[in-house]
Amino acid sequence: MDTLEDNNRTTVYTHSTSKSNNPASTTTSSSTTRTTTSSTRTTGGIPVPGGTQFLTTTTTTSNTLPGGGIKKLRQLSSSSSFSAMTSDEDETEDDRPEWYLKDTSVQFHRTPAELDPAVGFFYTPRTLTMLSVMLLVLVYVAMTPEVDDTVTNVKLLLLRPHPALWRVVLSFGVVYQLFLVFLLFQNKHDARLLFKYMDPVLGVPLPEKSYGDACELTYDNIVDQTLDVFVLAHAVGWFCKALILRDYTFCWILSVMFEVMEYSLSHQLNNFDECWWDHWILDVLVCNWLGIYLGVKTCEYFEMKQYSWQGLAEIPTLKGKMKRTMQQFTPKSWTKFEWDSTKSFKSYATVIFILTMFLICELNAFYLKTLLWLPPAHPINITRIFSYFMFGIPGVREAYQYLHDPHCKRFGPQAWLLIGCIATEVLIVVKFGRGEFPNPAPVNVLYFWAGFLTLLTVYPIYQFYLLPRLQERRIRRKLE
Repeated sequence: MDTLEDNNRTTVYTHSTSKSNNPASTTTSSSTTRTTTSSTRTTGGIPVPGGTQFLTTTTTTSNTLPGGGIKKLRQLSSSSSFSAMTSDEDETEDDRPEWYLKDTSVQFHRTPAELDPAVGFFYTPRTLTMLSVMLLVLVYVAMTPEVDDTVTNVKLLLLRPHPALWRVVLSFGVVYQLFLVFLLFQNKHDARLLFKYMDPVLGVPLPEKSYGDACELTYDNIVDQTLDVFVLAHAVGWFCKALILRDYTFCWILSVMFEVMEYSLSHQLNNFDECWWDHWILDVLVCNWLGIYLGVKTCEYFEMKQYSWQGLAEIPTLKGKMKRTMQQFTPKSWTKFEWDSTKSFKSYATVIFILTMFLICELNAFYLKTLLWLPPAHPINITRIFSYFMFGIPGVREAYQYLHDPHCKRFGPQAWLLIGCIATEVLIVVKFGRGEFPNPAPVNVLYFWAGFLTLLTVYPIYQFYLLPRLQERRIRRKLE
């Protein structure tokens, strides 16, 4: 018999089996009753939420002798019950155990996270999350480098700077590139509003400032130009460029070419309009030279330095321990750059390309702050300059390896991303600069650049194509 009641969700199953044989008549009767109630389920007298189950199994076995007499009657009644069958109405809270009635989810005191929700994150235990993150980092660091060298594997965590630093720099470069692409798809007005949203001080036109109004060589004019904050910025900037390029000649060419670019673009940007002595004496011969000199000397120090892995416990004096601690923030090794731009066309083209990228990156800083109304001393500009310094260290190193390593067939990711960021900034300047610079370029500027570009084109043709053939002909004539 099967019974199903929908009101109280009670189900009764009854199964009966009878079996008899003539020689020894055996009758087996099995009855199973199962009742399920939706309100409470009990197990051994203990209610369990989710419904009541009552299971009764009764088995009766009788053996009958021939002739109809009953030799033995045996009845086995086995009752396995999780509870006495009760209804929801008859059950009271007194029948429930203490652990069921206690609500453990209720806290009767306020936690630090509830007292100060702003710092609640730091009071919440996240042990499993941090363990998972740590294991993922270990898996990535341990499995990514395909180096089968014992010394390298042992000293991997002791490198200075740690390779993880350059991966962080690469990640930040990707984020900056994504931001530039987003900015490229905006119009000029919305881009300025975006920076105003970041800082309410922004979003107003910058005051125009020209340094070429008073060009007389007087004490007051020289002091006025020297005490400008950009004098220190020039020196620090060229110190950083020297650390990136690591070559006197390259830095001097770049320094002179930037002053030429200021001359050429002074009709568009007023702050490029400077006095002649400001260009060549204060900038090139004083600020730029000082930064380049200190930067190259720093490179020479790192190049000749004897790198020691002596532990702090092995250093007897406190002064030695402090010196060793400071050395931990210096590079593990240093590579001297020898660009050799006149030895091959590949070297020449690479040097010209890197020089062009440096100049464009410098000019982008001035055009972006003018078009987006960003003051020169604003943290956004300072962050951009520092970011490009961090991008340039591994980027130029990868470009140098591409130039001098015959096994390297392509630019590395840092160099590739650096070029992408500079190119995207150029697109932003071209898009936002429409109608902003109506003054045409002076004729003498156009003549100069026409002659300069012609020289850059003719020189490699003569140096790398015509001159080797002329020398080869002379050698043949001497042999004849």
